[in-house]
Amino acid sequence: MKNSIILQELTVEELKELIGSTVKKNVAELHKELQSKKFTEELLTRDAACKFLKIDSSTLWSWTKKGKVKAYGIGARRYYKRSELLECLTLLKK
Repeated sequence: MKNSIILQELTVEELKELIGSTVKKNVAELHKELQSKKFTEELLTRDAACKFLKIDSSTLWSWTKKGKVKAYGIGARRYYKRSELLECLTLLKK
């Protein structure tokens, strides 16, 4: 077996440490990817923007018309930058 791990000689603590370090590494890589420009500058279609914001397309159209969100277009197609959608969100006071 090429891709097998023998657990007989590992203690419970060593196994916990092995799993913990692997999870931490993967979470750090995911966090780095989410913070990268590549992810935040992604262009979303109207449908994708609506799903991302969990709103109806009429709401997105209204917000675009009022200038709350910026739309970019090519021909009849409209696109929204994920980073700009995140910037439009405002913190609500409690």
